[in-house]
Amino acid sequence: MAGKLYIVPTPVGNLGDMTPRAVEVLRAADLILAEDTRTSAPLLKKFDIHTPMAAHHKFNEHATVQALGSRIAGGETVALISDAGTPGISDPGFMLSRVCREMGLPVETLPGPTALIPALVNSGLPIDRFTFEGFLPPKKGRATRLGELSLEPRTFAIYESPLRLARTLQELAEVCGADRPASVSREISKLHDTTERGTLGELAELFAMNQPKGEIVIVVAGKPAPERSAHKNKYKIQDND
Repeated sequence: MAGKLYIVPTPVGNLGDMTPRAVEVLRAADLILAEDTRTSAPLLKKFDIHTPMAAHHKFNEHATVQALGSRIAGGETVALISDAGTPGISDPGFMLSRVCREMGLPVETLPGPTALIPALVNSGLPIDRFTFEGFLPPKKGRATRLGELSLEPRTFAIYESPLRLARTLQELAEVCGADRPASVSREISKLHDTTERGTLGELAELFAMNQPKGEIVIVVAGKPAPERSAHKNKYKIQDND
């Protein structure tokens, strides 16, 4: 009988966010795949989990997913975790999940922590509809992606590192307009969990003078409808409906 792949979210900050079911699955698995075994070791120790671990990250996943799929097909239960949050969301996980599904193997994703949703809710911006951008390209394609986002009508969220935050906010202010509402959330669920709200211009100025630490989520309001209409008229773009 085939085994199963579990995709298991882990806390993005406060270890109290670990769910009892996640602990149960990790204890019962034959193998835990971790983005960085050194990062995950304290989490497993905290919850008395002694399941063997192996590294599974962007540098080795291409070479290992087929072998891992074969192990699951042979009856092993494998649990995949990332350094924090839900695997597959700007973290390794998609390739192994795809291979398992192609092989007809069961895949189950547990609900759990992610930095995206708290940052969206904390922003105070409309989130009845939103788009998640993940990390922007560092170089090639970056200008094009920023231009596309400037026209996005929905609130959008971006993951960013503290080292690139000021630069990204300045670029967003240039393409979206310095007066576009936005927020910056960092260290979600940790001791220094903070969300700064304001315009892109204000936030760019703030973080140019104060480089933060920790993981960052930028949330930006979508382009107002009248501006989008003016843009369409300028370039004679017409809807087909």
